[in-house]
Amino acid sequence: MAVHNGSLLNVLPFHRMNLMQVDSVQRWMDDLMVMTECECMCILQSKPISVEDDSQSDLMLSTPDGSHNCLEMLLRRAWIISTELTKIVQKLEKNRWRRVHTMTIKTNCHVHSMIKEYNAHAKISAERMHQYQTLLLDKCSELTELTERCTQTENEDELSSMKFSINETLTAVGQNFSQLINLALVQEVKGLVEQLEASDNIHSVEAAIRSLFGLTQEGDRLCHLVAQEEAVVGLFKILRQDHFKVLYPAALRTLASLCCMEEAIHQLDKVDGILCLTEILTDDSHSEATKAEVAAVIAQITSPHVTFTQHLSSFLENMEEIVTALLKLCEDSSTGESCLLASAALANITFFDSLACEMILQMGAVRILINACSDKQRVNTAYARDQVVTILANLSILDPCAEEILQENGVELLVQMLSEKPISGSLAEISACERVLQKSAITLARLGRHTNIAEAAINCDCIRQLIALCRHPEERYNSDAVLVACLAALRRLAVTHSDGIEDSDLQQLVRPRLVDSFLLCSNMEESFV
Repeated sequence: MAVHNGSLLNVLPFHRMNLMQVDSVQRWMDDLMVMTECECMCILQSKPISVEDDSQSDLMLSTPDGSHNCLEMLLRRAWIISTELTKIVQKLEKNRWRRVHTMTIKTNCHVHSMIKEYNAHAKISAERMHQYQTLLLDKCSELTELTERCTQTENEDELSSMKFSINETLTAVGQNFSQLINLALVQEVKGLVEQLEASDNIHSVEAAIRSLFGLTQEGDRLCHLVAQEEAVVGLFKILRQDHFKVLYPAALRTLASLCCMEEAIHQLDKVDGILCLTEILTDDSHSEATKAEVAAVIAQITSPHVTFTQHLSSFLENMEEIVTALLKLCEDSSTGESCLLASAALANITFFDSLACEMILQMGAVRILINACSDKQRVNTAYARDQVVTILANLSILDPCAEEILQENGVELLVQMLSEKPISGSLAEISACERVLQKSAITLARLGRHTNIAEAAINCDCIRQLIALCRHPEERYNSDAVLVACLAALRRLAVTHSDGIEDSDLQQLVRPRLVDSFLLCSNMEESFV
């Protein structure tokens, strides 16, 4: 009965951690404390390297806050131990008995070191924690004894029997380790939340916010753990105190990370967080950076993937003020990041319903967004243009939108977006460019029902660009979604101006069924694979 990688990794939540991507030299110095030969440990026992009591402090992560240091140590050790246990499973499957035993000893050292360090630095102690520590240490010792016996025999029957026992013990080690780490992290997070709610010291509160934010960056499981301990409540307590105003951006950034969790959004609603965010966003005394972080929180809680946001009555009650402030931030922002976050929040709101779109349109969104696109300081990336064209695409279902886009030279902008190219060449940027192409074509297809818009697009050489995107897969980054949108836009414009389209394009791209044209163009990709 073998333990497969997946079954052990299910109980090891920390086998991949962003926090662990630290300087390689620093990692080596940290590991020196536990990666030593047994003989060396005996010789150096009770013989300090330095006469100073804190001789080991240079080998540890130096932070001004003890709890932050303890938390980083805990996460670092958890990642190392998870990695080592995974390696043991892999070696065990290949019957590499001596290697398994050596790695077990190494893991045992890491576990002992982690527990010793945690007990030395943790401010919270609990009987349950000590029980888990004892269970884990006992299982680690049992695993070491079993793997040692495997190195002392070559009898296949004995090894097969012992392999079964090792698998069971290894799984128990993984489970106990996971439970211990979860319990320790819960205790640490509780301490950080209490620090937020009880402390008036700005440096102490800043350290707590920084630690909580770091945890939210380590994946959904840790983010859920932080949300579960009602960190949202503590963060809003900070956001309601003027003497912590300098910490608002950091608190809001942490809040935005937490609000990918449904539980965090429910907590936000319970503490009337929408009203608090609205007050900050509409208060001219707050900096642009602070308002941009509020926009990030709003963008998070209004994400189309979050299905329950529309049921937040407080958001609907404050939506007019929020939209007004977000549009003002787009108009007045001095950085691309501020404009990006504000436009992202507006883009998400346009997915609510037609009433939200009507409100945004009536507040002059078309003029503000098109003007922003002409300012390279505000809209300077494909990501920002993606948000702007998303708003225009959703507003284009409303008839009054067409006239405004025509007046603000928005058709020319949409045609220009059909040529969106990445700067860095990263996969994320290429994906953003694909979305810009697709949504620009969708907007043109929707607006093309208005004859004056169709004529303006044709005068901007739109038909030629659409045909090129259909004919040349590399121009649309081999995206089928872009192809469908371009075919739809081309067919809409052809109603107004079919005379200017070559007969071969009409026969292949316009007159057949959409699915036939799609299959014709998508099959062109084969030569590029």
